[in-house]
Amino acid sequence: MNRTDSFGEIFRLTDGGDTHGPKMFGRIDNCPAGVLIDFDFIQSELARRAPSRDANSTRRSEPDIVEFTSGVLNGVTTGESLFFEIPNKDVKVNESACFVIKPSHASYVYKEKYGAQSNEECGRASARQSVCRVVAGAIAKLCLKQYGIEITTKTVEMGKPACEGDTFGAKVECRIKNLPVGLGEPVYNKFHARLAFAMMSINTAKAFEIGEGFAAATMSGSEFNDTQNSDFSFNSNHDGGVQAGITNGQEVYFKVAFKPIPSLQCEQKTIDFMGNSIVYQANERNDLCVAPRVLPVVEAMAAMVVLDFILLREENRIK
Repeated sequence: MNRTDSFGEIFRLTDGGDTHGPKMFGRIDNCPAGVLIDFDFIQSELARRAPSRDANSTRRSEPDIVEFTSGVLNGVTTGESLFFEIPNKDVKVNESACFVIKPSHASYVYKEKYGAQSNEECGRASARQSVCRVVAGAIAKLCLKQYGIEITTKTVEMGKPACEGDTFGAKVECRIKNLPVGLGEPVYNKFHARLAFAMMSINTAKAFEIGEGFAAATMSGSEFNDTQNSDFSFNSNHDGGVQAGITNGQEVYFKVAFKPIPSLQCEQKTIDFMGNSIVYQANERNDLCVAPRVLPVVEAMAAMVVLDFILLREENRIK
């Protein structure tokens, strides 16, 4: 597929490229002017996402060196759109898997929706796309520094492989500190709704919960309610820092559950693009688990959501 996709209302990422192509590329619109770009920080964020020696990581070798081609002058943003490119250095198409309908993967739905005739046409569904999110997220983090906003993640739960070469899922927690009161809108553009939209757009994401999340369904109101004192301070934070879709100044915390990566490095029975029964086994150029490489991706999406709401608030103040 030859297409681009976009995320964000004001601070907006539009990116393209796929796992089998020569490069990944993107454009970031409406980044404020005058932001000092720390290129070492951006590369360190990319290094967190890049293939590594971690036991769960793909054996694909990508240095992920980003080059900005416009929008930055003398290390400072100009206010114009930022264009960037990241070369794909280690592209090797798995010929034996080209015509396999990979279970729980993009193969079948891309075949039906777009007329894909092989997995080479499913490259936009690859987690390789997330490298562009990390670039935009790193820029967003640099913009958020002036507000003292901090975003951190950690893996809080992981599945267990059933056999050698099996994959497994993970649950990631994200915390956002020092948010102001008032980000988000009360109806369709709720702060946590935008967070959920952002997180569920990440490859293999299957569930999102904020605050007490699913546990809230088993609690009483007297247990759950975040009561306040005469100075308006809170006695608890079961809501996860968001009430009525609007941040209340407390720490925002949420979790994202990721399913096992579909490409197992052990045999699975499946079919090919013609419907013939076959046996398929992925190679070591596939991760065994999204963690830890997904952590900077979660942070990146959170940073973009936060910055988008801050820029919207400032735009409304000007009006």
